[in-house]
Amino acid sequence: METKFPTGTAVFDWLLEGGYEHDCITTLYGPAGSGKTNICLIAAAATPEGKKTVYIDTEGSFSISRLKQLRDDWRNVLERVIILQPTTFEEQKKVFEKLKELVNDKIAMIILDSSAMLYRLEMGKSKDVHAVNRALGTQLAYLTQIARKQNVPVIITNQVYADFEDKDKVKMVGGDLLRYASKCLIELQKSGKNRLAVLRKHRSIEEDKEVLFRIVDKGVEEVGS
Repeated sequence: METKFPTGTAVFDWLLEGGYEHDCITTLYGPAGSGKTNICLIAAAATPEGKKTVYIDTEGSFSISRLKQLRDDWRNVLERVIILQPTTFEEQKKVFEKLKELVNDKIAMIILDSSAMLYRLEMGKSKDVHAVNRALGTQLAYLTQIARKQNVPVIITNQVYADFEDKDKVKMVGGDLLRYASKCLIELQKSGKNRLAVLRKHRSIEEDKEVLFRIVDKGVEEVGS
């Protein structure tokens, strides 16, 4: 059985030794502008003919203009992408209910960009933070179930915040919930005009493997040492 889904870029295919694993969650996390959405769009554009990718866009970041840069056949790509755009955490919950109807053997990949946006807004106004965390935990558990039972890759992006005790470190929003749910963690960092991808967790690849890359019109390319 095939266990890897091509990332759409030679850079990340090298980092992940062939691509995203089919039966688990991969989380990309990093600051704004580090390339998370670009990598998701590139992955969605790699959806094979006859298949669909479900793209849950919580930040309004899905860009047709960017897709036009990435692919000349962008119209065909759009036909293979199911875009869902919740604007509140309550709507995000309903999207996950809808996934139960959408997921079948035609679904090649699920992308959640991002898990943090609406969660953070809800945490800021809710009087019951435990209920919000339970709801996010339920959503992640369902994505894990889909990945395993349907054998499809799930990509999640996540925001970060500074560690008050160590300013050089960043922490993922949602913390342990995302860390435990994800079998693969990739930290993205900004390095001047370039970006750095560091593999922080993987089931079969050594940790801290990294690659320096830049974002270009047609996707991403490795920066030579």
